[in-house]
Amino acid sequence: MNIKDGYTLLLPAGILEYFEIERVDEHPEVIHIFLVERNEVPTEYRNEQAISKGFFEEIHVQDFPLRGRSVYLHVRRRRWQIERTKEYVSRDWSLVAQGTRMTQEFASFLKEIHRY
Repeated sequence: MNIKDGYTLLLPAGILEYFEIERVDEHPEVIHIFLVERNEVPTEYRNEQAISKGFFEEIHVQDFPLRGRSVYLHVRRRRWQIERTKEYVSRDWSLVAQGTRMTQEFASFLKEIHRY
């Protein structure tokens, strides 16, 4: 079993619909989980020709401790460029929150990353 597979059970429900675990760094007192947004164009731009143009600055979110160790999520959100307009777009997390049934934990996660 891959170390990343075990951590999927600890992440907020629904997060893996939008993010992949890139890597996990374990240390004696802290665990760092690195998440990368999937390269799937947001629903509202599905009919547009969009090209992935990298990521925003990484966001750090402290999660619940695990067995006495601090847990930090390192989140890399993706951005795309619409070819027709040259406009840069990203996933609108408030739309994701409105359009899904989610756990309170996932809603809190979206609220945290939406601030950025």
